[in-house]
Amino acid sequence: MANPLDIDLLRTFVAVVETGSFSNAAPRIGRSQSAVSMQMQRLEQAVGKQLLVRGPKAVTPNAAGSDFLVHARRLLKLSDEAWASVTRPEESGCVRLGVPDDYAAFLLPPVLAQFAAEHPRVTVELVCEPTTALTKAIEDARIDLAIVTRLAEQPVEVLRREPFVWVASPSHIAWDDDPLPVALFEPGCTARINVLKALSEGDRAYRCTYSSASLMGLVAVVQAGLAIAGLALCSVPPSLRIVGANEGLPHLDPLEISILRNPRSRSPAVERLNDFLRRALS
Repeated sequence: MANPLDIDLLRTFVAVVETGSFSNAAPRIGRSQSAVSMQMQRLEQAVGKQLLVRGPKAVTPNAAGSDFLVHARRLLKLSDEAWASVTRPEESGCVRLGVPDDYAAFLLPPVLAQFAAEHPRVTVELVCEPTTALTKAIEDARIDLAIVTRLAEQPVEVLRREPFVWVASPSHIAWDDDPLPVALFEPGCTARINVLKALSEGDRAYRCTYSSASLMGLVAVVQAGLAIAGLALCSVPPSLRIVGANEGLPHLDPLEISILRNPRSRSPAVERLNDFLRRALS
């Protein structure tokens, strides 16, 4: 009789594949890097074959690992649904959650998927706007919660410091141009402020080739080789490459991610999502 698969090992395996390394997977599942490595050794021993290719810069699944990943995700989804069916709270309702475009595209989907599995009766209505607009929406009580990039003057708790990196087209060398062509988010955005601060402190001449709140528009400009840009590491798409000091670019300060809450929103559904997001982001 075959040995049953350990759900914890499957969860760690999926985390390693999705984050690309043992070190990145460790905080996601609440274990040390060495524990993650040992778990992957146990999983490979249990299935009797290698699933991961351990490279110098990243850990990737081999052909067997890619096939196994499909089944692992399916089993985890079933496990989460089974657990939720007997343990989920009775809360129901709708929560209006604000989030910037770049976080909505890459950071939020796995978080919301997990929340939905645990709280299937709570509906999350997404409002995608820049941090400045979301801050105003919280003040006007138009939304319940907002994930924001903390502005310098905002006295809110920092839940996560996300690395902020330069990105460029993999087939162009826009950073060699002088002045440096830069694509920027809209005025007032922390990401834009960080980029301009770094260029000023690095005494690097630049010209703005694009300015917008749209992540997809910015990515398109960079991918075409017309500019470089600063993006949160969690928001970098596979179509772009990360560049930095080796290309003569100045250091970028990390982005500080926080949660804002409408003080009038006190429903159990809002409480559950607020607590869940705080745990997931920190």
